[in-house]
Amino acid sequence: MKSGMFWPPRGKHESSVPSRLCDHPGCDRAGEFRAPKSRDCLREYYWFCLDHVRDYNSSWDYYAGMRPEEIERMVRFDVTWQRPTWPLGHMGGFDPDKVRDPFHVFTEEVWQRPPPRPSAHSPEQAALQVMQLQAPLTVEALKARYKELCKLHHPDANGGDKDAEERFKRIGQAYKVLMESLHS
Repeated sequence: MKSGMFWPPRGKHESSVPSRLCDHPGCDRAGEFRAPKSRDCLREYYWFCLDHVRDYNSSWDYYAGMRPEEIERMVRFDVTWQRPTWPLGHMGGFDPDKVRDPFHVFTEEVWQRPPPRPSAHSPEQAALQVMQLQAPLTVEALKARYKELCKLHHPDANGGDKDAEERFKRIGQAYKVLMESLHS
């Protein structure tokens, strides 16, 4: 034997026996495709040939035998990639006293909303915002927009909704302010 030669020779070498047989009973083809044994053992596999892995996959049901509540819990848990969650606004056990905070990011004062600033708008500017219009304004444009908003926000068109009733009142007030400013 010459130096540098290996036995068996490298390259294409076909064996008459596959390295792993298909796990389907009675099949003597190579088991090249893996499939999990059960949802409890997702890292343990059957090894199938292509035809049998297709059959296995078509009948696989991960949720088989589970109650609807269990399925719902698992689906919700998967939404967050199996990570714990907590309600918004809570820091989930975070203790700001244990963190060095030279910029006072976690102090109460930083997280409080600033008080609302008094509006520097004139009544006409506020009315234009309510009506979603811009100056210069014509009487025709104002009337057309008023009709449109009345149809949209009328309480009868919104099933007696209290919010719609309040919007409707604000629209009426804005219309009155703008009409008076146009006629003065």
